[in-house]
Amino acid sequence: MINKQSIWFLTLFSLILVLSVYYITMPNELLITNNSKQTDENNTEKASVTVEESEIITALRVEAEEKRAEEIDELNAILNNGEASVEDKNNAFEKIKDLNSIKGKEQIVENKIKEKFGLDSFVKIDDGNQVRVVISDKEHNVELANNIMRSVQEEFDTKMYISVKFQN
Repeated sequence: MINKQSIWFLTLFSLILVLSVYYITMPNELLITNNSKQTDENNTEKASVTVEESEIITALRVEAEEKRAEEIDELNAILNNGEASVEDKNNAFEKIKDLNSIKGKEQIVENKIKEKFGLDSFVKIDDGNQVRVVISDKEHNVELANNIMRSVQEEFDTKMYISVKFQN
């Protein structure tokens, strides 16, 4: 007598066999036309989106993201370690939360600079009270730098040390 487990196995195996035979015998034209339509749609979409950002700003963003990712990975290792104390896990969790908060604040400041001044920028918050701003602009304008510093300070409750650097 055949048990239920064997019947289920044969049923699923036959279903997989039928689907694989169908896929193999399916005409190639169906596969080619579907793939070519998708790539055409993606190419036209990519062609219409243009991002003009300085290579320096892009390099700074990549470097900062790599460092932040490494730090978060180390903290996650502490969180996942079964031998770590509760206090260490709490500290690691708080540090991850702080890193995410800082990242969000950096993005808010970058968006504010983009909206208010129309400039591409990179913002890095260090040590809780230092803000480093790199602006992608050819002109080094002291008045513009001062206005950027004031608008950045508006985002923080405490007094921040803000530096603005212009890059070509």
